[in-house]
Amino acid sequence: MKRVYLLTGRPGTGKTSLIKQAVAGMRGKAGGFYTEEMRSQGVRQGFRLVTLDGQEVILAHININSPYRVSKYGVNIDSLDRVGVSALHNAVQQCDLVVIDEIGKMELFSTDFRRAVSQMIDSGKLILGTIMLNPNPWADAIKRQPQVNLVTVTRTNYQDVLEELLHWLKATESLKL
Repeated sequence: MKRVYLLTGRPGTGKTSLIKQAVAGMRGKAGGFYTEEMRSQGVRQGFRLVTLDGQEVILAHININSPYRVSKYGVNIDSLDRVGVSALHNAVQQCDLVVIDEIGKMELFSTDFRRAVSQMIDSGKLILGTIMLNPNPWADAIKRQPQVNLVTVTRTNYQDVLEELLHWLKATESLKL
């Protein structure tokens, strides 16, 4: 059984929601982070990084002046490294499952993040995450790793993927995490 389960797909297909549902139903301890949109009056202003232990920082925002940009958003690499990468390292040490949502354009600006993801995938630790759909040499290399189960989420297969994900978590719980 593969120990790294990565979801990919177009925006809005429910990848983060799948992760939240799966983690909520597991018996073991999960750590890491997920990202969520920040909206004001219905308009997306940026993205927040939220750790599973409750820390929050702004990952990217239209008002951040940064050399690292994705579309109209300036990316705060310091927040990602300080809070996000730290949450990943803590999860490897203290948790049964590491959550990485997401391995995407914004996060890949960080050398520390890329290093942490590579180390975790090679560690044999259980990992549940999302990864960008669009081609990217670094992300594509992660997708091809033999220990990675890559699943494309669509609006029509959401429920099937959730069932598969819950089955994977239940099966891995018996592997003496």
